[in-house]
Amino acid sequence: MNIIDTQYQADSELNDKLISQFPIKLISSKVLFGIGNEILIQHRGEQYHLRLTRNDKLILTK
Repeated sequence: MNIIDTQYQADSELNDKLISQFPIKLISSKVLFGIGNEILIQHRGEQYHLRLTRNDKLILTK
């Protein structure tokens, strides 16, 4: 899978503060989707589709 440069620049100071407060990774949907509207996620040998709809909603299906 190719990685697409979306020219997204994370605020490293804000990122450090968030990481110290939350043990959850914060990933922008812009980084995940790039210029597309669908990605595949592999989990325990199964593939899931994460889609971005025209209404800017996320849908996860198996």
